[in-house]
Amino acid sequence: GRSVERLINRSDERHCFRLIKDRVYYISESVMKSSTSINKDNLLHCGTCLGKFTKSGKFRLHITALDYLSQYSKYKVWLKPSAEMSFLYGNNVLKSGLARITESTPQYAGVVIYNLADIPLGFGVAAQTTDA
Repeated sequence: GRSVERLINRSDERHCFRLIKDRVYYISESVMKSSTSINKDNLLHCGTCLGKFTKSGKFRLHITALDYLSQYSKYKVWLKPSAEMSFLYGNNVLKSGLARITESTPQYAGVVIYNLADIPLGFGVAAQTTDA
């Protein structure tokens, strides 16, 4: 949506998305232009990897996209300190571990997970709606 437009037309410099070997990279235009002098076979990666396309054609986000996702995320979840480490070790977040959640978050919506200091920890899917 509009968030993608804000990612491309930034105030400091224009950026773009590039597909290199099934991976999507977020690159500033100046870096992209200078990388064209390198042969495609020798170019490993350039910019920040946002995710990759699987062999079945689905797009999978990487954790390196978290900084960009957190800036424009519509739905957010804040965790209590007791649930932080459990989430970072890969466990699901229980209802008792939630400190706050964005109003009117629909079920199965993508959310960005923060700690109470507003540091993004990861992303996931909301299991329940917040509408009463």
